[in-house]
Amino acid sequence: MPTEKKKMLAGELYDPRDPELVAARERARELVRLYNRTAATDRESRLLLLEELFGEVGDEPTVEPPVRCDYGDQISVGDRFFANFGCVFLDVCAIEFGDRCLLGPSVHVYTATHPLDAAERAEGKEYGKPVTVGDDVWIGGQAVLNPGVEVGDRSVVASGAVVTRDVPDDVVVRGNPAEVVRELD
Repeated sequence: MPTEKKKMLAGELYDPRDPELVAARERARELVRLYNRTAATDRESRLLLLEELFGEVGDEPTVEPPVRCDYGDQISVGDRFFANFGCVFLDVCAIEFGDRCLLGPSVHVYTATHPLDAAERAEGKEYGKPVTVGDDVWIGGQAVLNPGVEVGDRSVVASGAVVTRDVPDDVVVRGNPAEVVRELD
């Protein structure tokens, strides 16, 4: 029988109150607390904490505190990843960023979601869908990426956009829900 964590990672309904998952979230919160208290000049400690918190870390990552996440180890960031102040990553499933991604302040990335049926929701179970962001993507401040979306290479997500479906390569999206407003050369 699969564990609650295996169900979670597979995108199946799982119980977030499972002791293994509670312990994993507590571990992540402690690492996040330590990271958020580092000095701006303490790049070595920040890198070590990111490498312990995130599943994969490319070369030269920058994550400005404060940052928040559920588990951390489902987050992968490519080379020269940059996240500005106040980003939130709900990583019950994989969140993957390619190389040279730029995130404005307060970008939120959600993989966690809940059943639409009220009776199922009342049972406390949830599930997730992975989020994937390609290379050279710029996500403006206060944008939201919802569960299950993919953002294509070289695309731009405008500030405040709410991405509810996949974004192709080489476009600008904006609005709620986000719509393509421009193709890029």
